[in-house]
Amino acid sequence: MMESVPPALELPRKRCAPIPLMVKAAIAVMGFLTFCAIFAQWLMPYDIAQTDLLNRFALPVFLGGSWAHPLGTDNLGHDMLSMVLRGIQISFTIAVLGTLGGAIAGTLLGLLAAWAGGVTEDLVGILVDFQATLPFLVLALALLAVLPDADMMLFILIMCIYGWERYARLARSVALSAKEATYIQALGVIGAPTYRIYLAHILPNALGVLIVNMSLNFPATILAETSLNFLGIGIQPPDTSLGVLMGQGRNHIYNAPWMALVPGAVILVATLSMSLIGDWLRDQLEET
Repeated sequence: MMESVPPALELPRKRCAPIPLMVKAAIAVMGFLTFCAIFAQWLMPYDIAQTDLLNRFALPVFLGGSWAHPLGTDNLGHDMLSMVLRGIQISFTIAVLGTLGGAIAGTLLGLLAAWAGGVTEDLVGILVDFQATLPFLVLALALLAVLPDADMMLFILIMCIYGWERYARLARSVALSAKEATYIQALGVIGAPTYRIYLAHILPNALGVLIVNMSLNFPATILAETSLNFLGIGIQPPDTSLGVLMGQGRNHIYNAPWMALVPGAVILVATLSMSLIGDWLRDQLEET
């Protein structure tokens, strides 16, 4: 008679910590703003170039205005809801692409420094130190002064410069630590190509840290983009962004405060929400 085989022992599973209510709210807010950025062209009730000079400075609904312009109008009669939706689209596009571009460039340079070592590592270190010591605003102003015809692609490239050195440091640090692991050394012994070792085995180890850093760097990128546009050296009319709207609204802060307060509130909510999500992701990474 065959003996019954005892069931395999089940290891206790680690329960995922519940997502805090504030983080859930932040995720919902970012989801809503992302939806507005993607579908802004279909959500805008008016064209951003359409003006109504007879309806300038119309009050928003929360101040007793008409639902024809829920967020009021500006000094030229532009519908503020349409302008804010377009501003969200432009600002989020610049921030997302700028953050991704900086993360990719910094990560590749960090991996290259860890792999090559020697002179290459020294050169990457010099670039990292130079970027870290030079204020971003000064560098951006210099580039925009040399290249006065600033289009959106140039502005995205400038945003890619912001914060890339952090990714380079993180990627280099993780790569140098992973190189000492036994399985990485074994892959080298059996003749695995170096590029495959770095991209397929070392890079995944750094993805968690890099993603958390991206979530924390995203709000800073939005604020950097907003600061440049607020100074009037970024996106130029007839297009707009949240920073441009704030810059235009400051001239009418007393007679039409909603022109600056509405885009300012969107910037505040977006950066605060993304910061909450980034802090929560960092805590989760530290617990694992």
